[in-house]
Parts: sequence; C-alpha cells; structure tokens
Amino acid sequence: MTKPSEVLTHFDAQGQAHMVDVGAKTATRRIAVATGRIEMLPATLALIESGTAKKGDVLGIARIAGIQGAKKTSDLIPLCHPIGLTRVAVDFEILPSQHAVACTATAETVGQTGVEMEALTAVQVALLTIYDMCKAVDRGMSISGVTLLEKHGGKSGSFVAAR
Repeated sequence: MTKPSEVLTHFDAQGQAHMVDVGAKTATRRIAVATGRIEMLPATLALIESGTAKKGDVLGIARIAGIQGAKKTSDLIPLCHPIGLTRVAVDFEILPSQHAVACTATAETVGQTGVEMEALTAVQVALLTIYDMCKAVDRGMSISGVTLLEKHGGKSGSFVAAR
C-alpha cells in the first residue's frame, strides 16, 4: 500500500486549479475497482429480482448506464483527463437480507493516468440508474458506501482498501 501525497496536485503554486500534466509519465496498465450499494424497500428489491419493474430489466439498464458513466467521466469531473478505456465491467449482487443491491465496477486502461475516477463514476451512475428506474415505487432508496476498493499501475503502485 502506498502513502498518500500531502500535496493537492490539482492546484498550481499560486493556488489556481489546473489539469495535472501527465505528459512525462510512462504509459502503464492501470486498473481500479470501486463499489457501492443502494438500499430499498423489500418490495422494490423483489421487483428488481423478478424483472417485472415497469421500466424493464433494471440491472441490465443500470449496467449499461454504469459503463456509459465511466466513458463520460472527464465530461463530468472538470479536471479529469479523457482516457481511452480498454475495459469497463459493472456487476451487481442482490443482498436480500439487507434489502440492497451492491454494485462493483472495474475500469482498465493502458495510459499515463489512473482510472479510479472512472470506476467510482461507473458505480455512482449505475446506482443512480437503479434509483431512477425504481423511484415510482420507492423514493426512500439510499445510496451509500461508494468507495475505491483497489487500484493498480502507475508510479504510485497499488492501493488496496482495508476491509
């Protein structure tokens, strides 16, 4: 596990926001994995599991939305570099006893900057899509626990969250 920097890299010496210069960095294979969850009423989870939600296959649509979110990260987060993603996977786990759906996203690239933001964005967009598709029956759903689980590649090496 690496030690975090004590410098905020998105500010120059005068304190002005700027996009970090990654031009001199070596292109390496980079991977990031993020997770999060959405809690809901038991009846809402039953609709998702059965595939009978009014808007259709909730998890299938949310998977595509998460992938699209990863691809659009630099459009949403002002100082993120647009990067060529080589792979994005979005997976769900239904947690019946917790009335929740967990989402895990993996983003990969070969490049000069990491894919943590893409993995985190994929999770958020996928969970927001579940909310959007189910809000007609449950406006009290709650998204929580969105976090980076691990990242690999680049000069700073690997990070694995303590679980």
